[in-house]
Amino acid sequence: MDERTMGRLGQRASVVGLGTWQLGADWGAVDDKEALAVLETAAESGVTFFDTADVYGDGRSEQTIAAFIGGRPDLHVLVATKMGRRADQIPENYVLENFRAWNDRSRRNLGVDRIDLVQLHCPPTPVYSSDEVYDALDTLVEEERIGAYGVSVETCREALTAIGRPGVASVQIILNPFRTKPLREVLPAAREAGVAIIARVPLASGLLSGKYTKDTVFAADDHRTYNRHGEAFDQGETFSGVDFATGVEAAAEFAALAPEGYTPAQLALRWIIDQPGVTTVIPGARSPEQARANAAAAKLPAPPEETYDRIRDLYERRLKDQVENRW
Repeated sequence: MDERTMGRLGQRASVVGLGTWQLGADWGAVDDKEALAVLETAAESGVTFFDTADVYGDGRSEQTIAAFIGGRPDLHVLVATKMGRRADQIPENYVLENFRAWNDRSRRNLGVDRIDLVQLHCPPTPVYSSDEVYDALDTLVEEERIGAYGVSVETCREALTAIGRPGVASVQIILNPFRTKPLREVLPAAREAGVAIIARVPLASGLLSGKYTKDTVFAADDHRTYNRHGEAFDQGETFSGVDFATGVEAAAEFAALAPEGYTPAQLALRWIIDQPGVTTVIPGARSPEQARANAAAAKLPAPPEETYDRIRDLYERRLKDQVENRW
């Protein structure tokens, strides 16, 4: 699989990575055997970037990655985790003492002395503008606890604020055919600054797979049930902030655009890969089959330009008014 340099981090990552939120069982139950099979299939398919967080299954996702990598000393995988969501979401909690404590826990979970990349996990907006926060993150690098740091953001404005900081190696942002606003300012700014872009929620919580109908029911412990209106965290993390009924209709129209040989999900991933400035995209996978199919998107030929024109038109007609004013 093609790899791209992770900006200021200097390491390379596969253009399709693996998001591991689902391995923490926050999308419904996933047993340990199946979780390890997903990681193994992804690695066999050329994936060299795993993204996790300390809150995914309260550390279970990090521990599962450690169990997988620990027995494979020759495997090259860049592991990124996130921190900050285990505490009350107030700027006062984003201080060096807490950073060290959160980092210690993640290093134990991952079984490493130094984590390749640590990202602030969608903190309160004022955190992105705090000199003290970046000084503390620089200290973690100096102490060799982390290789580099980045941020995960909810809004384009937060992304642009972080990109202006010289120590920020990466910005993780929601980007998919149902959320295209970052293309206009965020990706060009990141390219100019040498900051990696990690595209998350690439399938709009599964909508872009084309498999859901208005009657689809998700498990009670699945965020697609309990966070549709932002009850638990930012609404934009679930279905990219698109109303489910609207999203299902738009997804059916999107699926009809998939060229021969593509699934709708692969078209969405290929669209993201082809956006200038994207470093890696991190779809999740609940089964080895999904992991294999996601990775295969990187090897498919680019669709005709007309297909991307029609995707742009679909966004403008159906989705732009729902998402652009918020994120």
